[in-house]
Amino acid sequence: MKAVVTRVNAASVSIDGSVCGRIGKGFLILLGVAPEDTPEKCRKLAEKILGLRVFRDENDKMNLSLSDVGGEVLVVSQFTLYGDVSHGRRPSFIGAGKPDIAIPLYEQFLSECERLGFPAQHGEFGAYMQVASENDGPVTLIVDTNDLK
Repeated sequence: MKAVVTRVNAASVSIDGSVCGRIGKGFLILLGVAPEDTPEKCRKLAEKILGLRVFRDENDKMNLSLSDVGGEVLVVSQFTLYGDVSHGRRPSFIGAGKPDIAIPLYEQFLSECERLGFPAQHGEFGAYMQVASENDGPVTLIVDTNDLK
């Protein structure tokens, strides 16, 4: 699994002009699933992201966690994180997990967020969505389960 995690002051996701998820200070998480991903990788990814200490403390150092700042989470499914642009000009998405694998892991990620104390606002898997974000910093990290120890 891959995630692009952006520290935000506010973010929202809309479908057909209607906001379906909105947060204030916290993380906007764009989440991609690969065919080889597992529930265990999903659990580890959620724990890693939600434990990150990337909010500023009183000394202006990135030292505070999401829970320290009372932050919120917005999760948006993003199969394009597995887009391959190594050949030609049009991305190939064969590296992205098909819905039979990706949907259960996306839903598990939402459940893991809740288990860890951060009930997630979210988009709709497979929908055409518009995402609005007021980035804070900006601070954006890519977290890949293949890189976690």
